[in-house]
Amino acid sequence: MAENDEPFELVIISGMSGAGKTVAVQAFEDLGYFCIDNMPPALIPKFWELLDQSGKIRKVALVVDLRSRAFYDEIVDILHELENSESVHTRILFLDATDAELVSRYKETRRAHPLAMDGRLMDGIKKERELLRPLRNHAEIIIDTSSLSPRELREELFASFNENKRKPVFHLEVMSFGFKYGLPIDADIVMDVRFLPNPYYIPELKHKTGLDQDVYDYVMASPAAESFYQKFATMLHEIMPQYIKEGKTSLTIAIGCTGGQHRSVSFARRIGQSFKGEYPVDVTHRDVNRRKETVNRS
Repeated sequence: MAENDEPFELVIISGMSGAGKTVAVQAFEDLGYFCIDNMPPALIPKFWELLDQSGKIRKVALVVDLRSRAFYDEIVDILHELENSESVHTRILFLDATDAELVSRYKETRRAHPLAMDGRLMDGIKKERELLRPLRNHAEIIIDTSSLSPRELREELFASFNENKRKPVFHLEVMSFGFKYGLPIDADIVMDVRFLPNPYYIPELKHKTGLDQDVYDYVMASPAAESFYQKFATMLHEIMPQYIKEGKTSLTIAIGCTGGQHRSVSFARRIGQSFKGEYPVDVTHRDVNRRKETVNRS
């Protein structure tokens, strides 16, 4: 065992195709597990040896299913070895669903079942269920996802595997940007503050940014800015708990003006500051240095 005497936490995620393994992997990532999808069982011992030597990762979740069918027959023997090891605490999670629900999900996504590429969907489901039976019988936790939404499945996994019994910390990303440089593709909410008075046209403020206090004060002194801030902040306070309830662990709010120098920077600063007491908040300014870069290149 590595220098850390605590045993590794290993969760093997398996189950029927279409039963929710993708949702499960995302949930385990939010719980702080190092996750690998479609791990060939034959590689697990070597992978574990490398982890033991590094000593840096203590919680791992591996998805093992029939996509790696050439190696699948070895899984039960390998799991017996891991379970007999004092350095590894192994748990098997098996996700299941009724045949009718699996058929419905496949028809909705229009994906092909891995064992029914050239035949009927039900034939593939029945064959997979038979092949997975030994692993299902070996599982410590079996969850039937037939009537569960993705959010409900996440909540059930948090309840079963979250050692601290707390949901993952929700955090807020607030960023400023300039519309002239394009919309940020990772934003959940985008707000346009180009209606506010522009410090660019004030000679003593033109070459400064919203990070300078006199620019910030100028932008926020506008009655329109104060009215908009109060309404926007109120809306955010009301909807944030709903995002958390739906299982979201972060929210990115993007505030834009023309060049991303003055108004958007000032407003992003204020929004970030107003939420610091409630959630972890990161405030970034995507385009605040764009003008300097342009000047340096010219």
